Amino acid sequence: MAVNLVNVENVSKVYGTRALLDGVSLGVSEGDRIGVVGRNGDGKTTLIRMLAKLEEADTGRVTHAGGLRLGVLTQHDSLDPAATVRHEVIGDMADHEWAGNAKVRDVLTGLFGGLDLPGFPKGLDTVIGPLSGGERRRIALAKLLIEEQDLIVLDEPTNHLDVEGIAWLAEHLRNRRSALVCVTHDRWFLDQVCTRMWDVQRGDVYEYEGGYSDYVFARAERERIAATEEAKRQNLIRKELAWLRRGAPARTSKPRFRVEAANELIADVPPPRDSSELMKFASSRLGKTVFDLEDITLQAGPKVLLKHVTWQLGPGDRIGLVGVNGAGKTSLLRAMAAAARTDGEEQPAGGRITVGRTVKLAYLSQEVAELDPTWRVLEAVQAVRERVDLGKGREMTAGQLCETFGFGKEKQWTPVGDLSGGERRRLQLLRLLMDEPNVLFLDEPTNDLDIETLTQLEDVLDGWPGSMIVISHDRFFVERTTDRVFALLGDGTLRMLPRGIDEYLERRRRMEEEVAERTAAAAPKPVTAEKSAADQRAAKKELQKIERQLDKISEKESKLHAQIADNATDFAKVAELDAQLRDLAGEREELELRWLELAEDA
Repeated sequence: MAVNLVNVENVSKVYGTRALLDGVSLGVSEGDRIGVVGRNGDGKTTLIRMLAKLEEADTGRVTHAGGLRLGVLTQHDSLDPAATVRHEVIGDMADHEWAGNAKVRDVLTGLFGGLDLPGFPKGLDTVIGPLSGGERRRIALAKLLIEEQDLIVLDEPTNHLDVEGIAWLAEHLRNRRSALVCVTHDRWFLDQVCTRMWDVQRGDVYEYEGGYSDYVFARAERERIAATEEAKRQNLIRKELAWLRRGAPARTSKPRFRVEAANELIADVPPPRDSSELMKFASSRLGKTVFDLEDITLQAGPKVLLKHVTWQLGPGDRIGLVGVNGAGKTSLLRAMAAAARTDGEEQPAGGRITVGRTVKLAYLSQEVAELDPTWRVLEAVQAVRERVDLGKGREMTAGQLCETFGFGKEKQWTPVGDLSGGERRRLQLLRLLMDEPNVLFLDEPTNDLDIETLTQLEDVLDGWPGSMIVISHDRFFVERTTDRVFALLGDGTLRMLPRGIDEYLERRRRMEEEVAERTAAAAPKPVTAEKSAADQRAAKKELQKIERQLDKISEKESKLHAQIADNATDFAKVAELDAQLRDLAGEREELELRWLELAEDA
């Protein structure tokens, strides 16, 4: 029988006149892996701080099992700025001790990319003081994971981690014996790691069995039965459930909820978006040319990020962009945005970026733009436009869009200066969408957004007719909002990944294994090296050719879908077009198989 580690009994916590938690009773046992979700400001962090006895409850009590070994990652670390990384993470262990410890090696490699901490100026001997908040947070996480605990409490552990780091952390936590309580908005991570969910809502905490997918179903079912939530929010949850049930590319296991009940609940829910209809509408708004990149080379100081890349962003394309930190994802967006902003006058170091005449770009950068702090939320949105056309006949007022993004009628009159970081991020997104762009660049749009706001943003983007590039470490968001994934792997190329982020992680693992093998093996003979380099060049050249062919096939498929829609009553014509579609699908499959074979050589 599992031992009870923590008991929370009838706990309440009030801030000002607002009860964050009202008579909450919960328990954590050995082996529990609990995900904590809820809107920003509803009390998630307060709950886990009281659970860890970092904060006192106003009423009720929290008890820990005797001798409980507890590890906590808060949003603000307590590292000594004068200490080195070695001192904080490894302590007094001699080099031969920690280097011979499999857990220490796994944590250092997983969080920092190598035992020598390649991203830090002096490796393990780097002083902590001058480091960024993200670097300090990874150090605090490494320190916690190297130690042995009965219970780990984590507040937003995936912040500042890339896709690889998040995948490593999920696997590491699944394999640990420690119990876990974790606050995060990363839904893929929740599905991979957690076996129970706590949903913090308006003073209460609702418990659900299973991971995030199970939670979505159970909450949709509970709200349908209770009929306590407004129809709009209920439909959003059902829409997300429908997407989960139809199978996200990165999901490694099917949800455990009742299949019949889930299917019945989503029987009338359409697919998230009609891609062919949106593509047709986007073409009418954008024309044929959006962004054409011809033989471009991008540099950051002496470092070459991209070499002789030719690529095209077409009307209606929804692209997810992934890659290692420092590979040039943000630099690529900035170069494209600069070309758009200057009507093509500002160009990269080499090559040319051509921008379509009708392009109206909105660029959400990682920095939150400063607004007049005395403005009210609604005034900040109305300053851009009073009404917005979202396409497909959907129109919203500034107030309605504010409500969609979680700014209720009262919140709309809050001064901008009083908003939290997450709320400012939401407001920035709102202002961008109010300007009716037809091209969106979103660089880490999920930062500081809670899950409910993310589902609302995804719902708005589902019907948005335009071209879009998303950079995000949130796998769920990338797979939910985009149709194709491209990767920057740090070798100066931009590559399409037919199997998405799973394929990216596999390729990165292979690259790391190859580096390790080359380091361990003796230097190859010159002749072998020349042959290998020649083979790689040939493979890369053919890869680029295949990627161009695949892009052309996608364009042809889009045109055929549009023609089928235009000739829906002409059955003979539809049959002819459908046969052409099947031929293209076969051609695509052959090219993708060849692409995968060549990827090994390249």
